[in-house]
Amino acid sequence: MSAQSSQKHILVVEDDKGRREVTLDQSSYSIGRDAKCKIRILSQFVSRYHANIFRRTRPDGSQYYQIVDGDANGKASVNGLMINGHKMDVRDLEDEDEVVFGPQVKVIYYLQGGDTLSNSEPLDEFDITLISPGMMDDSDY
Repeated sequence: MSAQSSQKHILVVEDDKGRREVTLDQSSYSIGRDAKCKIRILSQFVSRYHANIFRRTRPDGSQYYQIVDGDANGKASVNGLMINGHKMDVRDLEDEDEVVFGPQVKVIYYLQGGDTLSNSEPLDEFDITLISPGMMDDSDY
């Protein structure tokens, strides 16, 4: 089979509760702070249903993911999406695209050739966010 079949599509999610990795392998994902979203983002700056990600197929048979701002009915999110520093409503995701949902809330998309993230460029060990305990309100979760 082709190298395409061994590719992994990964989102690294960074929100108020930390950093986690989500492997994309389904045809669609809802993203937002609502508990019903497939990818839940914990932040007051994220809409309940902020965006959707859809798996698409190119004419050559290769697959990719597309992110679309808003809920399933087409209602745009409050903050929109900043993708690689540009406000966008729709984007065909490419390796290392950074999607910002709001302050301190983002996802980074990685397209891996079947290997793990350890073979990609290492994450910046000095890229940290400092917060004071007073900034956290666990009652929202």
